[in-house]
Amino acid sequence: MRKMIFAALCLTVSAVLLSGCGGNAASDGDRTDAESLSVVTTIFPEYDWVKEIVGENAGNMELTLLLDNGVDLHSYQPTADDIVKISECDIFIYVGGESDEWVEDALEESTNEDRIVISLLDVLGDSVREEELAEGMEAEEEEADEEEAEYDEHVWLSLRNAEVLCQYICDRLCEMDEEGSELYAANTADYLEKLSELDVQYEAAVAAAARSTLLFGDRFPFRYLVDDYGLDYYAAFAGCSAETEASFETIAFLAGKVDELGLTTVLTLEGSAHDIAETIISTADSGDVQILSMDSMQSTTSADVEDGATYLSIMENNLTVLTQALN
Repeated sequence: MRKMIFAALCLTVSAVLLSGCGGNAASDGDRTDAESLSVVTTIFPEYDWVKEIVGENAGNMELTLLLDNGVDLHSYQPTADDIVKISECDIFIYVGGESDEWVEDALEESTNEDRIVISLLDVLGDSVREEELAEGMEAEEEEADEEEAEYDEHVWLSLRNAEVLCQYICDRLCEMDEEGSELYAANTADYLEKLSELDVQYEAAVAAAARSTLLFGDRFPFRYLVDDYGLDYYAAFAGCSAETEASFETIAFLAGKVDELGLTTVLTLEGSAHDIAETIISTADSGDVQILSMDSMQSTTSADVEDGATYLSIMENNLTVLTQALN
């Protein structure tokens, strides 16, 4: 049903594009300035990375964040206006997992022959991991019938992945805007250094921690982060799961792990209800267990950006929470 609705939307957009511009889009493969450069990103990390890379040229660039209303990647439905922006932009950046299946049809509506398309999963290639159903985790009903591998889309939650992705985005921006390439390269070098410094802080925090296991009474999108630092985890649901209610068996298993490992924290995601976490804690025998939240950046909006949110600031806050959860 979702694909049928989207196909109908694309037909409508095609008609609008043809009537509005006669099927003839302005395209400039030899662009020498960023004044008319248009970049469309699906999620906040991509958006913030581009801002950091273009620096002082950001004011001259049309930079769009599509998922700007608090809806996360897994339930996003593009509007006709979104598809038009994608069709006309110079650079389109998206994640590329199962949640982005709509992109394939949207890309066919292109009116810019010189557009560059960047899929985060494609850039990372073999380092992308399959979605994992960890011990005790609630399985989705349809998983038993699935034969194709489902990949974990939350690649941006690894600082090491972010370094690779930012360099790739910088290289593509330099291709599109030769005049700005020196600035972009310098900004990227500075930003990669900041990412690397924060990565070292994560390593130090994990090395000094009393524990090495995280427990989420929620979905778990932090697979890449825990793998970077050799941490173990338990969670109610996989990162891309649509499930919202945990079974008695899942609750009992996670409560048992709280007791067995002497955990003092049950984690949740930003904006999530704490019902499952609270039930885990009330089921466990351990006494002083608190609930803390880590931010997966799946619902960050431009309003948050105006309030000062950046990729680095959110990852710094996550480090603070992680350190508390491991001690």
